[in-house]
Amino acid sequence: MMWAALLCSADPFLIEHVDTPEGVVAEVGGIDVDAQGRVWACFHHGEVCVLEDNAWHTFATGLHDPLGMLVREDGSVVVMQRPELTELVDVDGDGQADEYNTLCDDFGLSGNYHEFNFGPVEDDKGHLYFALNTASNGAGVRHEKRGTFTLDGRDGRMYASVPWRGWVMKLAPDGTMAPFASGLRSPNGLGFDHEGRLWTIDNQGDWIGTSPLYHLEAGQHYGHPASLVWRDDFSGKPLDRSAAELDTLRQLPAGVFPQGTMANSPCNPIVIPDSWGPLAGDLLLGEMNHERICRAMVQEVRGRTRATITTMIDGDGLRMGNNRLAFAEDGTLWVGHTDHGWTGAKGITKITPTGQPYLAFTTCDLTTDGFALSTTRPLADEELAKANVSVRRFRYNYHVTYGSEQYEQAMVAATLQRDGDGLRLRLSEMQPWFVYELRFEGLPLVGDVLVAQVHEPVEGPVPPRPKPYTPTELREAEAARKSFLSR
Repeated sequence: MMWAALLCSADPFLIEHVDTPEGVVAEVGGIDVDAQGRVWACFHHGEVCVLEDNAWHTFATGLHDPLGMLVREDGSVVVMQRPELTELVDVDGDGQADEYNTLCDDFGLSGNYHEFNFGPVEDDKGHLYFALNTASNGAGVRHEKRGTFTLDGRDGRMYASVPWRGWVMKLAPDGTMAPFASGLRSPNGLGFDHEGRLWTIDNQGDWIGTSPLYHLEAGQHYGHPASLVWRDDFSGKPLDRSAAELDTLRQLPAGVFPQGTMANSPCNPIVIPDSWGPLAGDLLLGEMNHERICRAMVQEVRGRTRATITTMIDGDGLRMGNNRLAFAEDGTLWVGHTDHGWTGAKGITKITPTGQPYLAFTTCDLTTDGFALSTTRPLADEELAKANVSVRRFRYNYHVTYGSEQYEQAMVAATLQRDGDGLRLRLSEMQPWFVYELRFEGLPLVGDVLVAQVHEPVEGPVPPRPKPYTPTELREAEAARKSFLSR
């Protein structure tokens, strides 16, 4: 097997492009690594293959657009197909699946092309979680449908005309499916962190100003209204409600990816293992439209999860289409790429830490007047003297329109100082309910831009959460935005 390696002597990561199975279109829908170090991948055209001893073997074929998989300790492979969640079992031990067992198909299908399904992931009690995409008005539905069809859920750019579209579902070990969380548009990938919290990433679109990172909690709604039609406590058409009313139902994201700069189509959050040292416990996040993998640092503030997002691997030989991520037990990161009708690339990449030291932020915690920062190594005095920090804050609007501009922008004066073994970034203002973009120039950082979501203040009274703009307020906000950009 030929592996193309890209490495400079000071690089913290060795990036290797791995040959994919012969005769298979290398659009990777899922990837996992078992306890024996074997790499498993499923491909959009229906194959499941395993890499062992530098050779690929076909384990299963004939699957329908699989977009996620996991390998269990007992050797079975669970794959999320478009019509069902399937268990593949090699009964006779010959290296090929003999049984294709339906674990769950208790969700609706309208035949719309955009009804992708993502997952699964498994918690410590054996429950499986998977995500069901909304449909798109870019194409219609078929006469043959599964599940109740309702016109109440048919309106809008992205819609949920059949059950549980726009939801994350929970499947118990006894096969019972239950709704877990709603309000999602296109949640491409799920992942648990070291604390047992479930995460997903949605993608910019209608009702979603920019791509968000969500900590999912049972029974909560995350903003895209189409899925509300399948809640027991909701009646009528979601789009008959105003943005202000719909806003009261949603949980805010833990973090956001500014569209066009940080990420355009992020996906598949996974937790960084202990073998990665000071970054252990952070989340890695794929990105389709750039040669980039991002990272999220998480903090709990007043019972709410917030995240600061930065880049982790950017270019350096990495391809686009970083759709699926999986860690081996030795800390090696495997990346499955796809361009399955999206911006991206094909193939599989192996990323290995080299042990070379690098400078990166390890925490970005909210304080009363800014942020407390820590790094993978202490900054030397001469490095700190060269640091040039700029801070911009803004917010996104919640509305039916596809995406949102950045409104109420302002530059914020900032001072970076040493604080014990870490750093303290003090700001001239610190307002809740804003996104803060922190840029660090003059430092040899892996990830020199931090995007920090701020919700409630660390202490003191909590001001009301801003409501969506009225049409008049939106015109005023747009005028202010253009004025800011013209300076």
